[in-house]
Order: sequence, then C-alpha cells, then structure tokens
Amino acid sequence: MPADNLATNPVHLGLGATAVVLPEFTGTGEWYMNYGMQTESDGKEGRLVSMHSFSESWDVWEVHPHGTEIVLCTSGAVTLTQRKGGPDGEEVVVELGPGDYVINEPGDWHTADVSEPCTCVFITAGMGTENHPRN
Repeated sequence: MPADNLATNPVHLGLGATAVVLPEFTGTGEWYMNYGMQTESDGKEGRLVSMHSFSESWDVWEVHPHGTEIVLCTSGAVTLTQRKGGPDGEEVVVELGPGDYVINEPGDWHTADVSEPCTCVFITAGMGTENHPRN
C-alpha cells in the first residue's frame, strides 16, 4: 500500500478505532460539507486529522463546540490566541514552534498569527465548527 500525505488526504478517526483516508483536500466549504455528511454517524466522537501550511495569519476566529482540538506545530512559528469559554472570554496567547502543541477546549474561540511560515497538524472534533471574521 503506498503512503498517503496528510496535507493532501486528511484522515478521519471514527468509532471503533477506525481510520479512513479522506478525498483530496480542497479547502472549500463543499469539501467540509461532504466530510460532515460522510462522517456524521460518528457524531462528536469523530476526529479530523489534517495538516496545513500557513504563510499568513488567519483572517477568522474558529470554535469547536463539541470537543477538544490539538494543534501541533511541525515547522516554523505560529502564535495561537484562545478566547477561553467563548468569544468574549479571557485571551490566552500561546507561542508554538516545532514540536509544540496546544489544546483548544470545547467552546474556546481561537485564531493564529504566523510569525514565520509554518506547518501544523490538527486533530479536530469538527462537529458544529463555527467561524467568524477577525476584526
């Protein structure tokens, strides 16, 4: 079996300790919608494992209301800002470099500022994910 690349083909971790390679990641709303429909039977226990590279800061705030998310920096540097418990919560700023990770708790809104081009692995409880523009 040939190797897959997490940046192009994320993985879904599902019920029964399963791992399913997903279709090529496009980053579009349609991709996420199809992913949600394909994995909805796993409910909030399902996890999306993906890897993304960034050269610019995020232009959105994001929240995962039904589960934790792990963000693992594999290269570069990124600053993750969390708003604990909601959009008006206390801000916590975490600097990440290669090998560093942070956990976003359910309900913690978060965004990222890229200090230098970086790559991060995300393990996300994606059910119910919301985002809104960053001001």
